[in-house]
Amino acid sequence: MENIIVTGGAGYIGSHICKAVRGAGMQPVTVDDLSRGFEKLVKWGPLERGDITNEAWLSAALAKWKPKAVIHCAGLISVGESVTDPDPYYHHNVTGTLTLLRAMRSAGVAQLIFSSSCAVHGHPPELPLREDAPFAPLSPYGRSKLAAEYAITDAARAYGLSAAILRYFNAAGADPAGEAGELHEPETHLIPLALLAAESGGAFHLYGTDYSTPDGTAVRDYIHVTDLAQAHVQALALLTKPGTQVMNIGTGQGHSVQEVLRVVESVTGKKVNVQHHPRREGDPPMLVADNNRARSLLGFSPTHSSLTTIVQTAWQWHSRSGEHV
Repeated sequence: MENIIVTGGAGYIGSHICKAVRGAGMQPVTVDDLSRGFEKLVKWGPLERGDITNEAWLSAALAKWKPKAVIHCAGLISVGESVTDPDPYYHHNVTGTLTLLRAMRSAGVAQLIFSSSCAVHGHPPELPLREDAPFAPLSPYGRSKLAAEYAITDAARAYGLSAAILRYFNAAGADPAGEAGELHEPETHLIPLALLAAESGGAFHLYGTDYSTPDGTAVRDYIHVTDLAQAHVQALALLTKPGTQVMNIGTGQGHSVQEVLRVVESVTGKKVNVQHHPRREGDPPMLVADNNRARSLLGFSPTHSSLTTIVQTAWQWHSRSGEHV
C-alpha cells in the first residue's frame, strides 16, 4: 500500500482527506503536532507527532514512511488572529512550508499537494473568481499562503517538484458517516457558530447587512469538506511531471449569511438569535469560485455541497459528538 503523508491530518480538513486517501486504497500517514489538531480524528492510518518546522524530525519521518506524495494541510487558518498576531502565521505557514520542501528534496519525494486559499486574492475585481485574478491578500494569513505558493512554484521550477496548489473557498459540513467533523478551539466558522447559537439560544453575531448583495449580507462559496477531500485524491493523478498546477476548489455558487441562517433554522428546528454589527474590515461582499479548471483537470464535480446537505451533516456531527460542531 502506497503511503501518503498528510501534514495537519489531525485537523478538520486534513482528517477528511485522510479518510478519502484510505478510501482510494492508499495509507494516509498523519504528521501533526496536535497543537490545534485532535488525536481522536486520526482514524485511517498512523500518526507521527511532531513539528514540521523541525527539519531533522520531519526528514526522519519522510525517510521512515517513504511516501509517494505529501498533502500539505498543516498551518494556521484564522484571518482575525493573523492580524493581531502575525508572527506564528509566517512561522507555521511559510517557514513550515520551506522546511517541508527541503525535507522532501532530501528524501527524494517529488510530489506535493498544497492547501491554499482564495484569500490570496483579497477583494476580487470580478466574479466568479479565476485562478489568474490579481493577488491582493488583505491579511497576514492570506499573505502567508501566497508566500508559500511562491516557494512551491519556485521549487517546482528549480528542483523538479510536481505540485498541485488547491485554493479552497469555504470548507463546511462534516463526514456524512459521522467519523469526522469540525473541532476548533475557538470556533470561528460561520456554519458551526450558527448551529451552536441555534442549540444554545445564545447570540449569533452577524457582521454587515449593507453589502451590495441581494439581501445585504456577505456571500460565500461553501464547499462540502468531503468534496474538498476528494479533490485532493483526484489531484494525486496529476502529479506526473515537474511543474505547478493551480486550481480553485469551490462550487461556483454563492450563498449569503441570511440564506445560511434560514437553512440552519430549518434543519435544527430552532431560531437563531441574531445580533447585528457593522461590517468587519477586509471582508469582501462576495467570493465565488470559477471552478472550470478543477472540473477540466480533475473531473471535479461536487456531490455533497448543497447548502442543506452541508448544514445537515454539520448538525449530525455535533449531535453525535456532543462537542463542538
